Amino acid sequence: MLARFFTIALLFCAVAGYAQHQELTEDPKLWGKSGKQLDSSSLLYRFQMGNIHGHLRSFFSSNFNKNSEVDYAQAVGGGIQFISKPVYDVKLGVSGFFVYDAFSSDLTKAHPLSGALNRYELGLFDITDPANKKDVNRIEELYLQYQKNKTTFTVGKQLINTPFINLQDGRMRPTAAQGLWLQHKNKENKWYAGWLNKFSPRSTVAWYHTAESIGLYPVGVNMDGTKSGYKNALESSGAALVGAELNILKNHSIQVSNLWVQNIFNSSLVQLDKTPTTKRPYYYGLQLITQTVVNNGGNNEAAKTYFNPNQSSLVMGARLGKKVGAWDYSLNYTRITKKGRYLMPREWGRDPFYTFLMGERNEGVGGVSAYVLKAKYKAPKAPLTVQVGAGYFNLPDVTNYALNKYALPSYVQYNLDVRYVFAKHLKGWEAQLIYFYKDATGNTYNNPKYYINKVDMGHFNFIVNFHF
Repeated sequence: MLARFFTIALLFCAVAGYAQHQELTEDPKLWGKSGKQLDSSSLLYRFQMGNIHGHLRSFFSSNFNKNSEVDYAQAVGGGIQFISKPVYDVKLGVSGFFVYDAFSSDLTKAHPLSGALNRYELGLFDITDPANKKDVNRIEELYLQYQKNKTTFTVGKQLINTPFINLQDGRMRPTAAQGLWLQHKNKENKWYAGWLNKFSPRSTVAWYHTAESIGLYPVGVNMDGTKSGYKNALESSGAALVGAELNILKNHSIQVSNLWVQNIFNSSLVQLDKTPTTKRPYYYGLQLITQTVVNNGGNNEAAKTYFNPNQSSLVMGARLGKKVGAWDYSLNYTRITKKGRYLMPREWGRDPFYTFLMGERNEGVGGVSAYVLKAKYKAPKAPLTVQVGAGYFNLPDVTNYALNKYALPSYVQYNLDVRYVFAKHLKGWEAQLIYFYKDATGNTYNNPKYYINKVDMGHFNFIVNFHF
């Protein structure tokens, strides 16, 4: 209903003056005329003088699993964003994106050894319809926004980035959310609060109500090892999110965030980070996350609940780093205690942990100790950035279902991320190369379902973007 209202409003305001019947001998006028000569106080002028942004994206992905053939996919796509000039401090924003499968291996077939569908390449398109290669498009943003000074209030479909709900942009398009969003941001601090009732997760094209959006990705197992049954079985009216990023101490920032998902669970985060300076290049960070169930975790039946009432979770993280010239080094640690699994809908975003490395998550597990060394090089005289990472992730055994939802064995992971932003006559273009490898250190029992798309695998991406 909300999307229909915005669509009608946009069409009425933008083309009302040109929607009349046209004779066959007339030139097409559906897109109107230039607004340069229009009265600047008119609504038509506000739309014709709005900002338009474009984005073209090419994404090649290739994945190699042990005892398997190589999977690959080349996705291409593009999108347009329009933001009107404000009228009484209110502006309208709309954006959409399409994705096309240029070529790929057969992503509709389950792996012959594990029986599971492809995990990475399929994510470039629509995971809910693996056969869909051409009709992968969606409206990503459709909102009205009131902005006064440093405060904005947005209603509708939008893109947000927070510790618990974020873009998680590692495929063709990010996760988007619908609802009410209030934010105040000045030079030093940021506050936000919102109520979200719909999501369009990364690697999907439709919009889903809060409860039905949880379970679009693989659901893992219950605490007794049976397949989780919460897909299409949860009840929730929405999610409330509040938080702040405060710089109240010299060279220190404090971040707090709380996500309350009605009828399912609550997550809270507190994080302290010291920023490096020229005289004091060392920095550190401390992180604490707690989770508790709300009611029965989404369903009265234990086999269909998302957050088991018998569990809670506690996460502790730490970071120590140093900036040396063009280099930035850090040693990172995360501990998820044995109180229970850390649970966060994968459809809504990626882990906020210091130890996060692109290509894998530690969501769905408890009793975890993760150690990650990261290094970042930013060339002083070229638009080149190189990031490397190496981590050891000690997880419970794959048969410990109560603490290992997705049966992921312990592993060592190595990451390489190279980015180059072009300039001069190639301004607007940027390229990125990603490679990571995950080596199993835990017992896979020589069972393909414990290593296919999980460990003993390498993954390669080459991405090209053009922003205009």
